[in-house]
Amino acid sequence: MTWLAYLDYASVFVFALTGALVASRAQLDIVGFIFVACLTAVGGGTVRDVLLARPVFWMEEPTYILVASIAAFEVFFTSHLMKSRYRWILWIDAFALAVAVPAGVAAAVSMQATWPIVLIMGVSTGCFGGLMRDVVCNEVPLVLKQGELYVTCAFTGAGAAVILLALGQPLSIALLGCAVVTLALRTGSLAFGWKLPVYKGRPPRV
Repeated sequence: MTWLAYLDYASVFVFALTGALVASRAQLDIVGFIFVACLTAVGGGTVRDVLLARPVFWMEEPTYILVASIAAFEVFFTSHLMKSRYRWILWIDAFALAVAVPAGVAAAVSMQATWPIVLIMGVSTGCFGGLMRDVVCNEVPLVLKQGELYVTCAFTGAGAAVILLALGQPLSIALLGCAVVTLALRTGSLAFGWKLPVYKGRPPRV
């Protein structure tokens, strides 16, 4: 199994957990759980593969859908035990982001893409699944919350991978650096309240 396949499986499972948790907050039935979990799990990777004009990963290997469905079942029967499902979503999503961004980077590198495309694919893979999840479940998209360090974490992590590759490091080290930087920034933002400054213009005139 290749680096990319391992990363995709890990990303699919962990993102599916967040999708199912959001479905639990929306009080959906088991079919809704599976739908939202699968959408979250494969959304970013699908966007990545379509943009790179490569075979969509879960259509070549439908096992990814099975993995996402298993995660949905697990959450369906255990989410009632969690005191704060939203807190769980935030922390599990942080780990999912730290796996998905390297997966996007690895896919772009395997296609011999230029460094701007590597950056964009890392961000896209990490962010689009969660964006779809939140829009479908009528939640404020986590990636767009005011001052939230999310896309910034994905971009910085992908940037770390690009720098390491430019310095001649092997892909495995670049992907590890990407994951560490992404996770450190995202968990730091959750633990310590790190945020970006937001635009504060003058109130619009009536």
